Amino acid sequence: MANRQPRSDLLADATFLSSPHFDERPAEIDIDLLVIHCISLPPEQYGSDYVEDFFLGKLDCSLHPYFQKLVSVRVSAHVYIKRDGQLIQFVPLDKRAWHAGLSEFAGKSRCNDFSIGIELEGDVNHPYTSAQYQRLAAVTAEIQQGYPLITQDRITGHSDIAPVRKDDPGPHFDWQHYFACLDLKDN
Repeated sequence: MANRQPRSDLLADATFLSSPHFDERPAEIDIDLLVIHCISLPPEQYGSDYVEDFFLGKLDCSLHPYFQKLVSVRVSAHVYIKRDGQLIQFVPLDKRAWHAGLSEFAGKSRCNDFSIGIELEGDVNHPYTSAQYQRLAAVTAEIQQGYPLITQDRITGHSDIAPVRKDDPGPHFDWQHYFACLDLKDN
């Protein structure tokens, strides 16, 4: 296993809400991938607590017709960044969140085993906010301090690890802007 810097597996500025949807990672695995996702519930609607409820296993699926698709679905992410930059953590970084599903990166399958998942409140049809990019860059820098194997070339979108199934974070996610914000955090 690679040497790691001292770290906390809870992010400094996050509100922690403990999701039941996680488990232990395989023994002796290096956490070396960061996966960017997006989610909004219902789709393209922002500002509710439905995503939090979903990741906590508490979503009342009778509240909206779209939620019927989510009955019995058990997923989570390590971190969720709302449109205003609010940061919520659901799973400690050293645990395996259930965010990637059937996936592969650089010839390795089961990305949940070796990745950290960050969800942005959003959808593939709309731009993300400045507050989200700033928070995402700060969170990424904090994660990289504890997990130095997560280099810029080991940061990817859900669409890149599961291209047949997923299209997030979508064409409106500005990778160049995100990496520029991240570079500013490094200096």
